[in-house]
Amino acid sequence: MEEGYKPVLLVEDNPADEERVLQAFRKNDMEHIVHVARDGMEALLYLYGSLEKPHLRWPAPKLVLLDLRLPRVDGLEVLQKIRMFPDSKHLSVIIFTASREEHDKEQATALHIDGYFLKPEDEKEFPKIMETIGLTWLITNQ
Repeated sequence: MEEGYKPVLLVEDNPADEERVLQAFRKNDMEHIVHVARDGMEALLYLYGSLEKPHLRWPAPKLVLLDLRLPRVDGLEVLQKIRMFPDSKHLSVIIFTASREEHDKEQATALHIDGYFLKPEDEKEFPKIMETIGLTWLITNQ
């Protein structure tokens, strides 16, 4: 594995938002391997392999970029499991959601998120947000 390899787990069920995030990473020259999970269960299985005997798989993502409104297992439940399992408490988790519900932000904050970003209505804003996320959590937090 090459030096500086920083995998990112994008948990997003909306194909258009997935593509916008990936384009923004490319536009900002963030050389990261982005794994995509399209629902909460897929994210948990990517992270742990099994929920019966969870053990964080290697390489662990440097960052989990997590939507809240997901099929099968919602984002708050994914976050709760990440914080519950001892070997993944250290993972940086950024909520990236369209939910403007204050209750969602309060619950996520109580579960010790590292950041909370609202998806922009103007898709031209995606690169700016990804640049902020990249500079803060992928480059600065080494």
